[in-house]
Amino acid sequence: MKLTTMTQVTVDGVMQGNGGASDEDRRNGFERGGWAMGVFDNETMTFIDQTYERADAFLFGRRTYELFAGYWGAEERARAALEDPGNHQIAAALNTKPKYLASTTLTEPRWTNTTHLSGDLAAAVGELKAKPAGELQVHGSGALIRWLLANDLVDEITLLVVPVVLGQGARLFPDAGPDIALDLVDSRADSQGVTIQVYRPAGRPRYATAGA
Repeated sequence: MKLTTMTQVTVDGVMQGNGGASDEDRRNGFERGGWAMGVFDNETMTFIDQTYERADAFLFGRRTYELFAGYWGAEERARAALEDPGNHQIAAALNTKPKYLASTTLTEPRWTNTTHLSGDLAAAVGELKAKPAGELQVHGSGALIRWLLANDLVDEITLLVVPVVLGQGARLFPDAGPDIALDLVDSRADSQGVTIQVYRPAGRPRYATAGA
């Protein structure tokens, strides 16, 4: 399977607290949550729905898994998705397709159709990627994405860049981490100024030498 990530980020790279409540994620004194709610136009919302629909499985870190299980896995949303998946594409995808959890602290997940990955995580993810076809998607899960990138396990990165600078909050890419060259696969902007950028990792960047 191809391993892909889709992340909502600000122009300054923050991914923390993008969801519907300002107090969704207050780690480290963060107080500017909810910055991505209501900013996507219909075309971008369709793109997001279609991305979830084409997934064959999902891979989560603990924090995002718990947030998604509490919201998308709630009984009423799960039931609505099963009864009318056409009007609840994200909920239908998340509640009917396999989910894999990478966590050392949450080892007995309760969301239906979830498998906890224990032991050698790189080997476990490698086994999933070795399956002949399909797409394994990672949403949110910043710490997991950073680990996957550091271990060369990501095939494609989609960033939904919201036109705002927060000036605080956890960022997708760390201050110190691996350097990665990226090939741009697709880029577009919606009517609200949100840009969708799709990249594929392409090894290490090239740097100019002193004599260049």
